[in-house]
Amino acid sequence: MGHFEATHELDVMIEENGYDDHFHDHHHGDKYQSNFIHHYIFSMDHKIIARQFLITGIFWALIGAAMSIVFRLQLGFPEESLAWLQPLLGKWIVVSEAGIGKLAPEFYYALVTMHGTIIVFFVLTAGLSGTFSNLLIPLQLGARDMASPFLNMLSYWFFFLSSVVMFYSLFLNTGPFAGGWTAYPPLSALPQASSGSGAGMTLWLVSLTFFVVSVLLGGINYVTTVLNLRTKGMSLWRMPLTIWAFFVTAILGILSFPVLVSGFFMLMCDRGLGTSFFLSEIFIEGQALDYIGGSPILYQHLFWFLGHPEVYIIILPAMGLTSEVLSVHARKPIFGYRAMVYSIMAIGFLSFIVWAHHMFMSGVNPFISNFFVVFTLIIAVPSAVKVFNWITTLYGGNIKLNTPMLFAIGFVSMFISGGLTGIFLGNSAIDIQMHDTYFVVAHFHIVMGVAAFFGMFAGVYHWYPKMFGRFMNETLGKLHFWGTMIGAYAIFWPMHYIGMAGVPRRYYSFDTFDSFAHFGDLNKFITIAAIIVFAIQVVFVINFFVSIWKGKKMTTRNPWGATTLEWTTPIDTGHGNWPGKLPIVHRWAYDYNKDERDFVTQITPLAEGETPGDH
Repeated sequence: MGHFEATHELDVMIEENGYDDHFHDHHHGDKYQSNFIHHYIFSMDHKIIARQFLITGIFWALIGAAMSIVFRLQLGFPEESLAWLQPLLGKWIVVSEAGIGKLAPEFYYALVTMHGTIIVFFVLTAGLSGTFSNLLIPLQLGARDMASPFLNMLSYWFFFLSSVVMFYSLFLNTGPFAGGWTAYPPLSALPQASSGSGAGMTLWLVSLTFFVVSVLLGGINYVTTVLNLRTKGMSLWRMPLTIWAFFVTAILGILSFPVLVSGFFMLMCDRGLGTSFFLSEIFIEGQALDYIGGSPILYQHLFWFLGHPEVYIIILPAMGLTSEVLSVHARKPIFGYRAMVYSIMAIGFLSFIVWAHHMFMSGVNPFISNFFVVFTLIIAVPSAVKVFNWITTLYGGNIKLNTPMLFAIGFVSMFISGGLTGIFLGNSAIDIQMHDTYFVVAHFHIVMGVAAFFGMFAGVYHWYPKMFGRFMNETLGKLHFWGTMIGAYAIFWPMHYIGMAGVPRRYYSFDTFDSFAHFGDLNKFITIAAIIVFAIQVVFVINFFVSIWKGKKMTTRNPWGATTLEWTTPIDTGHGNWPGKLPIVHRWAYDYNKDERDFVTQITPLAEGETPGDH
């Protein structure tokens, strides 16, 4: 079989070997397709919902990134006037009589808080997992749709409602929440603590509660679909690694996000009902609060019980996408498939018993810290197994350095360099020196932020033809990759060094610190690099939206020569994915360069004496 399978051959193969689930006997297809609002807005088609998650995520990514540029201007050029931003930011730019404009300190913290909240939850959780779990789970499993298309639609609309509430909070007279994206008490528990702790914090809590509802509706759907709607022959051990990653990610979300909501509920009670879950011996303007007996450390435990699985809720989907893209574009079977699956499971399990490594400085018992140190270091083992298998997959492959492959390789680079610094921070003795410095900022931005974005970009460029029937511009894609790759290292690598020198994070200005003054030029360099990288992301956004209408058309179902089921559907895939019978799976997902064939799709029946795959 040639590199590009003919449409006719695929149709014949599915019709002859597929099975009929009588989908069209009870499907409301004609009415559904004819109504624009039902088809594109209140859609129950998982592919349309995936696009909704992705485009909403792109919107939030631009806002979150723009916020980081504003506060980087304050850090990089503290002596320069920002009065030119006043038409955009209004009273949050304080202009002196001399015409010098400075960012209001309370607004600086609001920007830092909202940047973290938006990128972590709205972009790297909903935008990444929501997009690709929705797009690929039914397609790669041979299902017509999710187990409950209606709940799937609700999942997106709860995310959208969450987005509306958070967006509204940006325009409050008192400003959005300014107590850090982790929302530690007492700043989050006392409305009078700061201007951003009032209505902005209330809306923040409401928004993220809606967001958790969205995550739970989606997660239950994903798990149910994986367990119950796999096509004939699609055993668990024949699923692509993308599906394993989405499956474990959904389980993590279902188990960890409700714990965060319990913390939010107690915060709401402390804020409005006079309880003291997290408050004790607090003085404001010399007046003692009546509340006593609570502990802010309790909130930290509740938050980080979600917060550390959240790291893997973000990175596991990127790992799954990277595994698939590397195998397809290296034209090689993924190395160590079962080891990769067990690594995903191990990461998922261990992520629940390492949360207190975020709390080494909070006064927890040092002997308890040792427990978390051990498991934090152990969790590096399955991550290292995955890195080894990715590199081995690349080794000796017929590598095609197109844009998806470049971003997948970039993900491996970022994951290695960012992950290694986590070994330092996971050691409680070293963390005493590094905690709350720019070393921490550098570590988690590279390993969780940039690496996850690289996995997301690899997925967008690779599956863009499946989503929109066209290709993104390859030249602009490579410009996007190289600019982002070089720029990301230029931003975050220097932060390791200033962090080791003791420069603290979250500071509005370092003007009054003589010991940090000599890092001024480095801060300027970081800020300029951030502005350039932001501009390159704008190029990606333009490429993304223009390509929907102007991109090169997809003329064959399987342009990459992949083996998985999503490339066996028609180019213009309707609701239901396969127009007739569903495909039957005969082999695993990584039959590349087998028996002198470049690739063999999962629906290809086994030849006499052939084994279904080395997995």
